[in-house]
Amino acid sequence: MTDFTAKNRGLGSPPQRPLREVWTIAWPTVLTMTSYTVMQFVDSLMVAQVGPLEVAAQGNGGIWAFTPIAFSMGVLTVVNTFVSQNLGAGRPERGPRYAWASIWLSVCIWLCIMLPAAALLPHFFGMMGHSAELQRMETGYGQILLVGAVLMLASRGLHHYFFGMHRPKIVAVSAVVGNLVNVTANYVLIFGENGLPALGLPGVPGIPAMGLYGAAVGTIIGTAVELAIPACIFLGSKMNREYNSRSQWKPDFTAIKDLLRIGWPAAVQFGNEITCWAIFMSVLVGRFGEEHMTAGWATLRFMHLSFMPTVGFSVAATSLVGRYIGAGDPDTGAKRARLAVMMSVGYMTVCAITFVVFRHELIGMFVATQSVDSTMAAEIIRIGGVLMICAAVFQTIDALGLVYSGALRGAGDTVWPGVVTIIYSWLFIVLGGWTLSVMFPHWQSLGPWIGAATYIIIYGITMACRFESGRWRRIRLLRDDDGEAQLERDASAAAPISPGPPAVEPSSAIRDLVSGTDGSSQRPDG
Repeated sequence: MTDFTAKNRGLGSPPQRPLREVWTIAWPTVLTMTSYTVMQFVDSLMVAQVGPLEVAAQGNGGIWAFTPIAFSMGVLTVVNTFVSQNLGAGRPERGPRYAWASIWLSVCIWLCIMLPAAALLPHFFGMMGHSAELQRMETGYGQILLVGAVLMLASRGLHHYFFGMHRPKIVAVSAVVGNLVNVTANYVLIFGENGLPALGLPGVPGIPAMGLYGAAVGTIIGTAVELAIPACIFLGSKMNREYNSRSQWKPDFTAIKDLLRIGWPAAVQFGNEITCWAIFMSVLVGRFGEEHMTAGWATLRFMHLSFMPTVGFSVAATSLVGRYIGAGDPDTGAKRARLAVMMSVGYMTVCAITFVVFRHELIGMFVATQSVDSTMAAEIIRIGGVLMICAAVFQTIDALGLVYSGALRGAGDTVWPGVVTIIYSWLFIVLGGWTLSVMFPHWQSLGPWIGAATYIIIYGITMACRFESGRWRRIRLLRDDDGEAQLERDASAAAPISPGPPAVEPSSAIRDLVSGTDGSSQRPDG
C-alpha cells in the first residue's frame, strides 16, 4: 500500500510529505496544550506569591477535584476516534452526533457526579490529617472547580470533535484566548485592589483580593470563553449547512452508547491514574510535611511544561491513525504515529537536560521570599532539586507512553491499555511508593517519587510494545448504513489480556486533562 493513497475515501486532499502532515495536524494541538500548561504555570506562580501553603492547597484541591473529571474526560477522548474514522471513511456528516452526545453526557455527569462530589469534599479532606487551614483552602478550591466542571467537560467534547475533523486550529484559538482570559481573571481576583507591589504591578480598585479562591474562579471564567468559541463555530451556518450540526442536537442514544462502549476503558484509565497520583501527592508525599508537598507540586508544574506539549502530539496521533484506518490505510497511520513519537522524544529529552542543569533555579521560582522565611525557602529548594533530577530520568520514556497511547486510541484499542494502567499505577505509584517510604524513611518524599518514576518508565515501554504488536489492526468501530458493525469484532473485545508483552501505549491518561487532555493527563493537575 502506498504511503499516501489519495484514492481512499476521506483522503482526497493532495498528498503531503509525512513530516509535514504530522506537523500540520500537531502544531495547533501542541500550541493548545502548551497554552494550557503556561496558564497553569503562571496561575501557580501567582498563588505562590500568596504563600507556600496555598501552593500545596491548590495542588491537593485541584487534583482531587480533577479525579471525577478525569473519569469523564476519558469517555470524551473517543469523540476524536469516531469523528476521525468517519472523516476518513468519507462520512463527516456523522461526526456532529458524537459532539452532541458528548454534551449530553457532560450535563448528566455534572448533575449525578460532580455536584455530589463537591458536597462530599470537606469530609474527604477531613480524613487526611492535614492542618485545619490547609483543609479549609484545599476544600474551597476543589469545590469551585467541581461546580464549574460542566463547562470544562462540554468544551473538551467539542475540542475532540474538531480534532477528529482535522481542524485543530479552532481548538488552538479557543484555548489561547480562553487561557489569556483565565490568567487575566486570576490576577484580578487573586490580588484584587492590592496588586503585586513587590513586582510593581498595580491592583484593580474596588475588587477584593480572593487569594487562592480567586485562582479557581478565574479558571472557570477562562473555561467558559474556551467553550464559547468552538460552540459558535459548531453551531454556525457554515457547519450546519455542510454537516447538519444543529439538527442533530436531540439525544442520540446509539452515539452515547458508542462513546460509553469504547470510552469506558479510557475513563477507567484516566480516572484511575489520577486517583493514584492524588494519593501519591496528598498522602504519600504529604506524610513528610508541607515543604515536601510544596516542592513536589513545584516539580509537577515543570513536568507539565514537558509532557503537555507532548500530549498535543498524542492527540494528533489519535486523529491521524483514526483517519487512515477509516480510509483503509492503517500502515500509513502507523508511520505517522512513529513520526509523532520521534518528535516528542526529542522535545522531552531537551526538557530532561534542562531539569537537571537548572533544577534549583526553577524550584526557586515557586518560593516567594516575601511570604516564607529563608530557612523554609532553602529547604523547599533543596527537596525540589532532588525531585527534579528524579523527574528528568523518565522524561524520554514518558514520550513513548504518551504518543503511543494516543495512537492506540485512534484505533479504538482502549481496553488493554486501561487494564494495564490500573495494574501498573496501583502496583508502582501507590504500593511501590508506600513500600519505599516505609522501608527507607530517610529518603523521605524521594521514595514515593522513585515508585512513580518506575511506573512511568515501565508503562511507556509497555505501551510502545502494544502498538508495535499490531493487535489494534483487528479492531473495527464504524457501522454500515444499516447500523451494523462493519466487521466481526467489537473494540471492547479486541484487546484481550494476554501473558505476552503488551503493545506499548503511554500513560497519557492524566494529561488530557488536563487538558485535558486527551488525556491526557493528562500527571496531576491543580
